[in-house]
Amino acid sequence: MSTVFIGGSRRIGRLNEVIRARLDNIVDRGLRVVIGDANGSDRAVQAYLADKGHRDVVVYCMAGDCRNNLGGWNVREVEASGERGFDYYALKDAQMARNADCGFMLWDGKSRGTLLNVQRLVEARKPVVIYFAPDRECMTVRTPGEIKALLARCRSADRRRLSHFLSGDGDQPALFPSDEGGLADERA
Repeated sequence: MSTVFIGGSRRIGRLNEVIRARLDNIVDRGLRVVIGDANGSDRAVQAYLADKGHRDVVVYCMAGDCRNNLGGWNVREVEASGERGFDYYALKDAQMARNADCGFMLWDGKSRGTLLNVQRLVEARKPVVIYFAPDRECMTVRTPGEIKALLARCRSADRRRLSHFLSGDGDQPALFPSDEGGLADERA
């Protein structure tokens, strides 16, 4: 059975018909879903999957702090030390990318975390369907070149900022950080 890593931008909190159709396909095919616990896309997708009665979902949270688990699904806690922030939460995203066979990302064309998840999956040779909010359409990305082509569709200021981030210049977190953060446990 395939496992789909679903994630996305915190700015996307509503699911339109295009996104719902993709989620319906995941539910109809009985695919396992791994998803985070953030507000925005994670919470909206969790609500939709709970309403559909989809049970094969695992919610990834940071140890001791699961912000959203709307379906009462199994939880995978990821342990990490340090201050909360981008790098802290990126540890659970890296775990989901490792444990998935493919991805479905809801991207606003601005979120570097969502783009990093796309890059993680592509570098692991796992296909990613991306809902690109500015165009309200989905596309499948399998190669770094396709990520660059997607980036070319972003606003110029966002494209410059995100290209810098993807180039490895500056403070880019490791795609798959060392397991300073590891899975703590799974609970029902």
